[in-house]
Amino acid sequence: MDRNSTICLFDVDGTVTDPRQPIDPSVRSYLINDLKKVSNIGLVSGSDISKISEQIGGSEFVSQFDYVFAENGLVAFKNGTEFKKQTIVDYLGEEKLQKFINFALGYMSKIELPFKRGTFVEFRTGMINISPVGRSCTKTERDEFEQYDKIHNIRKKFIESIKEQLPDIGLTYSIGGQISFDCFPVGWDKRFCLRYLESEFEGNIHFFGDKTFTGGNDYEIFNDSRVVGHTVTNPKDTVSQLNNLFNITI
Repeated sequence: MDRNSTICLFDVDGTVTDPRQPIDPSVRSYLINDLKKVSNIGLVSGSDISKISEQIGGSEFVSQFDYVFAENGLVAFKNGTEFKKQTIVDYLGEEKLQKFINFALGYMSKIELPFKRGTFVEFRTGMINISPVGRSCTKTERDEFEQYDKIHNIRKKFIESIKEQLPDIGLTYSIGGQISFDCFPVGWDKRFCLRYLESEFEGNIHFFGDKTFTGGNDYEIFNDSRVVGHTVTNPKDTVSQLNNLFNITI
């Protein structure tokens, strides 16, 4: 493969890092020092740039990725410099936005969980992140809620209720990470970033993600015809698949 015409895009949580954890320095070094020799490299995440930077180890490392797409690409960076930005406020307008937030808060006030913490609604540039348990929970609590959610489908039922009660709001939803789900305008999933890549890397856009199942936040881009999709289970698996794909020896 020709480096100049190939790009590998990576989800962050569960793909190059453990969920909401800092990247292992050996994985970061592999991507930046080894993989980058044979392919352009990029990150695409539902998180904002500050969270991505925190997980990757700081802006000095983020800037070494050819592309970084925060909030599914609504905030786009090339070689560390922002070059494009879209906002959910401009798209929805304040009236629809408040209608949605008020419904979400009302729904969460009625959910009974083993525990609740703080920051249930996180407003981002291009999306709203909803966490029924609260984003300020500890790592142990994250793990506990993730297991609880697998049994009781808290997030799935929440999304179904929004679709039923607010069918014309113009948003779509995807479950990502352990404790939350993203809400964004229809078409503003991770495929959004492809508009910046499809001409330059036509036929050679590889995407690696762990939530490629229906309803997962990697599903749409993984199945896009412009992309070669790879399902991974954790950072170690990501590296293993890259070694096989590019015949990298280190």
